[in-house]
Amino acid sequence: MSSLGILIIVVGLVAVILLIVLMSARLFKKVGPNEAMIVYGLGGTKVIKGSGRIVWPMIQQSRELSLELMSFDVAPTQDLYSSQGVAVNVEAVAQIKVQSDPVSILTASEQFLNKSPEQREALIRLVMEGHLRGIVGQLTVENIVKEPEMVADRMRANVADDMNKMGLEVISFTIREVRDGNEYILNMGRPDVALVKRTADIATADAERDTLIRRAQATRDARVAEAEAEQEKIIAETASQTRQAEAHRDLEMKRADYLKSVQVQKAAADKAYEIETNVQLQKVIAEQVKIEQIRIQSETDVQEAEIKRREKELEATLVKQAQAERQRIETLAEAERQKEVIIAQGLAEATRLQGNAEAEIILAQGKAEADAMDVRAKAYQEYNQAAILDKLVSSLPEIVRALSEPLAKVDKITVVSTGSEGNGETTGVNRVTGDMATMIAQVPAILETLTGVKIADLLNQVPQIAQATNGHANGHSDESAAVLETVPAGSPAPAADSEAAKSSKAS
Repeated sequence: MSSLGILIIVVGLVAVILLIVLMSARLFKKVGPNEAMIVYGLGGTKVIKGSGRIVWPMIQQSRELSLELMSFDVAPTQDLYSSQGVAVNVEAVAQIKVQSDPVSILTASEQFLNKSPEQREALIRLVMEGHLRGIVGQLTVENIVKEPEMVADRMRANVADDMNKMGLEVISFTIREVRDGNEYILNMGRPDVALVKRTADIATADAERDTLIRRAQATRDARVAEAEAEQEKIIAETASQTRQAEAHRDLEMKRADYLKSVQVQKAAADKAYEIETNVQLQKVIAEQVKIEQIRIQSETDVQEAEIKRREKELEATLVKQAQAERQRIETLAEAERQKEVIIAQGLAEATRLQGNAEAEIILAQGKAEADAMDVRAKAYQEYNQAAILDKLVSSLPEIVRALSEPLAKVDKITVVSTGSEGNGETTGVNRVTGDMATMIAQVPAILETLTGVKIADLLNQVPQIAQATNGHANGHSDESAAVLETVPAGSPAPAADSEAAKSSKAS
């Protein structure tokens, strides 16, 4: 490609760019800070304030809305009636502008975008005049004339809502003039004018009166001053003579006071000597009292020391002896307790060995009794009551042994006191064996209570073998009773157990 072709292309591109720039410059629209541009069309409605934007032709369009302050007169053509019924004409000046936020600008554009400033002010004036009429109807003429700021504040407060609905805000509202056709306002000031005139006349009369009074007071004061001067002259002469007499009197009084003070000083010196003597005497007596207190305290300390010495001597003699006696008694009681424990342990061991030996004997006898069981079985079939009696009686040794087993398992028994009481009852270790004997003696009664069958009734209900077993039953009962009677009150329980077992074997 030649340089001419390249140049043509470059020139064409530059021309196109310039054309685009020129078109963009024509399409770009700007607004200042006192205006708002409303762009509507494709893309919706946009608010542009204090900047610019490209407005595309055929698809978008823009309109400007002024944000500047609008000042106009609010002067209703008709008179307004106050709360008193007086017709007044109120002229005011209002300053209103469109609010600066986008929502208010859009609201104002909806209301006034296609209207001229005159039409827009006419609409706003109608709203303002309506609110002004309502406020004036609530007030008196005096309030309107004397308190214009209060009327303006009420006006701004009442009209604010309506202005917000139109996107506007009230910057200020000022009452400029209030007139009426009946000279109410003019006559309203006449009482004040008359009052001012009257006040001025009264002030003038008061001034003249004060002048005359002051002149009379000046004349009186001059005469009073002359009389006072003459009086003061007389008083001065009298005072001079009085002072001379007083000077003579004072001289005599001073002489008398001097003599009095000399006598007082002399008497005080004599009295001070006596007082000092008494003070010294009191000090000597106080020292003597202290010496006596020290002596008494020393004697008291000596007596307390003697008392403590005697207490220690008594403690060394009586208390130590009492402690030694207590230890001796405790040692003897412990030795006695050990003795009783050893005896109880020996008795328990002997009982256990004796029981083992008796068990071997019973085992040997059991073999012999097994042969007799067949014969007894036939007898039991005929004599049921006798079999029950024999079973109950043969179970007595086992029951007695079961009662004595807990005592055999005891490792150690501690007894607080031993011996017997004055009423014949056993205490201490003997009481344990006595209680076991009492328990063994109650075994037949326990069997009768548990089974509901009396042993004596069983014997009476077996007449067939009464002669053969009468001696056997009586011997068994006698031996059981003998066992219960021959058990001493203080004998061990295992011994009673072995006696019961021997009685059972004998039967």
